[in-house]
Amino acid sequence: QVQLVESGGGSVQPGGSLRLSCVHSLNNFYINTMAWYRQAPGKQREVVATITSGGRTDYRESVKGRFTILRDNPKNTMYLQMNSLKPEDTAVYYCNIIVRSIPRDRDYWGQGTQVTVSS
Repeated sequence: QVQLVESGGGSVQPGGSLRLSCVHSLNNFYINTMAWYRQAPGKQREVVATITSGGRTDYRESVKGRFTILRDNPKNTMYLQMNSLKPEDTAVYYCNIIVRSIPRDRDYWGQGTQVTVSS
C-alpha cells in the first residue's frame, strides 16, 4: 500500500521558519512530479510548489523567494523549506505525487500537516 507521510508542521511566529517533510513508499523511477499544496479554512486547495523528475521547480507567486522545494530520492523524501513565514501562509499542507502509469498517471496524497503562523 502506498504511503505518503508528512511531518514538520506546527505553530510559528511571523518571520519564522519551518521545514515540512513527506516520506513516501513509491519507486522514484516512476515518479513524474512531486508537489506541495495547501488549504486554508474556507478556501480551495492551491498548489504551493512543484518539482519535476528532472529537478525543475516552480512556485506560486506569493511564496517565491521564501519557500524551497527539495527532493532526496535515496531517502524517498520531499521537503518544503519555508522561511519568512506570514500569517497568510497558515493552512494545512499536503504533499502530492504523480506517478507514471498505464493507462494513465496515478495521483497520491498525504494526510496533511497543519502550519499556523501567528503572533
